[in-house]
Amino acid sequence: MGRIVSIGECMGELSETGAPGALSMGFAGDTLNTAFYLRQSLGPEWQVDYVTAVGTDGLSDRMLDFLNAEGIGTAHIRRLADKTIGLYYITLKEGERSFTYWRNDSAARRLASDPAAIVRALENSDVAYWSGITLAILPNQDRLALIEALGQFAGRGGTVVFDPNLRPRLWDNPETMRGWIHRAAAISDLCLPSFDDESTWFGDSDPIETAKRYHAEGARRVIVKNGGGAVTFLETTDKTGVLSIPSVEHVVDTTAAGDSFNAGFLAAELSGKSIEDAIAAGARLAAKVIGARGALVKDATAS
Repeated sequence: MGRIVSIGECMGELSETGAPGALSMGFAGDTLNTAFYLRQSLGPEWQVDYVTAVGTDGLSDRMLDFLNAEGIGTAHIRRLADKTIGLYYITLKEGERSFTYWRNDSAARRLASDPAAIVRALENSDVAYWSGITLAILPNQDRLALIEALGQFAGRGGTVVFDPNLRPRLWDNPETMRGWIHRAAAISDLCLPSFDDESTWFGDSDPIETAKRYHAEGARRVIVKNGGGAVTFLETTDKTGVLSIPSVEHVVDTTAAGDSFNAGFLAAELSGKSIEDAIAAGARLAAKVIGARGALVKDATAS
C-alpha cells in the first residue's frame, strides 16, 4: 500500500448558482484539489491524506466531514480553537475565473507551526505534494520548518512533488517570492510549474528555459504546463521533450486545470506509466475538469 500526503490550505468556496442572489458552498484549494483527483484516480492500494490546520467551529467541522466522505485522510489535520478556515468567492467570465479572498487569519497559516506534527504526518508516506501557495501563506519560521521537514523526508527516500503556483499577491514582494520558490525547488524531486506564471515572474523566454532553471536549482525532474499548449518535460539535462496535447473545445470553468493535470500525471506515473503517457493522462483529466463548473468535479478521471 502506498501513501501520499498533500500539504496546504483548503478553503470554503462560494460560487454563484445561476439563481439571482443565490450562492453554493463548497471546499477547494490548490493542494486539496490535487488530493481530491488523486483519490478519484488511484485505487484502494493508495492512501491519500491531507495536512493543514482548521478551527474547531462548525464550518471547520463541515470541511472535515467533506474530506472524510471523499476518502481523503484527516488524521494529521490540526485543530486550533481560536481560528477557522479561509473563504473565497469565485466569479466566472467566459470560462475564466477571478477570486475574492477572506483568508488573512486562517488556521491554515499555522499548519507548520508545530514542526514535530509535520514530521509525524510525513512518516510512512511515499510522496509529499505541496505548492508555492502552501509556502506563501506561512510565516518565515514555519516556511523554514516545512522545508527542513520535507528535505529530511526526501533524504529518507521520499518523493517530494512541488507546484510553484506563483501567486505574488500572497507575498511581500516578487523578490521574496522568487527566493523562497528557489529554496522549495532545491529539495523537490519533481517540479510542475506553469509557463505563463514563470515567464511573467522569472522572465523565462520559453518552457525549456523554465525546465532547465528548476533543474539547475535542484529539481531532479520538471514538467512545464503551458495552458492548452504543448507540455515540456525534462528528466535529465540530456533528456527533454515536448508533447502536444489535444485542444479542448468546450471550456466551462478553468478552475483547478493545473491541479487536476498534476493529479492525473502523478496517478498515471505511480501506476507505472511512462512520462509521455502520464502527461497525456494529466491532460485528459484537466480537459474533463475544465469542461464542468467548479474546482472539484465528481467522477472525473483520466480514462
